[in-house]
Amino acid sequence: MNTVLCINGSDSMGHSGIQADIRTIKDLGGYAVTAVTSVTIQNSQEIMDVHELPSDLVVGQVKAIYEETLPQVIKIGLINTPKTISAIRHEIVGCQNIVCSPVVLASYGGLLMSNESIRTYSKYLIPISKVLIIKCIDAEIILGQRICTEDDMRNAAERLHDMGAEWVLLRGGTYTEGRVNALLSGEGYKQFFSSVNIQGWQRHGVGGTLSTAIAARIAQGDDVPQAVSNAHNYLHSQVVYASAKPLALQTHNIYNKFISLLSDRYASAHDVTYYANELSISTRYLSQITNSVCGRSPKQIIDDYLIRESEKLITTTSHTIQQIAYQMGFSSQMAFAKFFKGKKGCAPTECRRGR
Repeated sequence: MNTVLCINGSDSMGHSGIQADIRTIKDLGGYAVTAVTSVTIQNSQEIMDVHELPSDLVVGQVKAIYEETLPQVIKIGLINTPKTISAIRHEIVGCQNIVCSPVVLASYGGLLMSNESIRTYSKYLIPISKVLIIKCIDAEIILGQRICTEDDMRNAAERLHDMGAEWVLLRGGTYTEGRVNALLSGEGYKQFFSSVNIQGWQRHGVGGTLSTAIAARIAQGDDVPQAVSNAHNYLHSQVVYASAKPLALQTHNIYNKFISLLSDRYASAHDVTYYANELSISTRYLSQITNSVCGRSPKQIIDDYLIRESEKLITTTSHTIQQIAYQMGFSSQMAFAKFFKGKKGCAPTECRRGR
């Protein structure tokens, strides 16, 4: 089921935390299981207060999950008490795919993690992380150094590798005027990213959604660079360039995007996977959307569109059947005729004679 365990705080608004984790994993075709670490008071702009749950309650949730399933990936978000951090480490250390996204500073600038919590996190969780995803301002506090240049980002990533992180995604660098920068670093691998959409990438909840999307893609079998690339595509289409409220995540909005893509590319793309990838969602989730909106599968919608456009060409033009077959994206006249007869019950030539 591509199971992802999310260990994170609760956000009743759903813009971040466990609620956003579940939505993101579902969008990307995975199955989310959760352990809630805290209850937060927050809105779409900031975290105003955090109530930490007792360590044994958090650990108990993880143990209960492991009694039923073995997650492929674990994503760790808001976890801020030393006792919980160390206890969680002992429960999850056997997982090979741990994505850590520490939340050191709240969006309003206040510390969410004490110095002791930061030391405990650095000792117990960073060394077992497959991917460490961290803002530059948070990395500055953990490392005790300023990150003001591209070289500073490289140096910070190397120091985080030295602490045990296999891969580091250092994000939120604003040393270039008018752009926000990120660095993905692994053994023998360095890639910088840059965007002019500073406001979009600094939106509340974006970092958490990015880390969860990366975790979900790793669960699907991506390596880390592929997971980061696919997660960025998802963030672009669903979050970063969306309106302040998550309208782009609504079922009808995604369905309309699918139909728009289909009307533009039906002649060259007949595969459901192609459209799901273009929408940065899974084929399963696209199927759920089309079934909920119109009661049909994506494949049925694509085939119906092809038949409708084919009939139009057959009955209103003088193009040969072979020309129409190639125009509709089929490899041969025989393949087109077989498809057409399977859907309409008659050959293309019979359809033309009957017009």
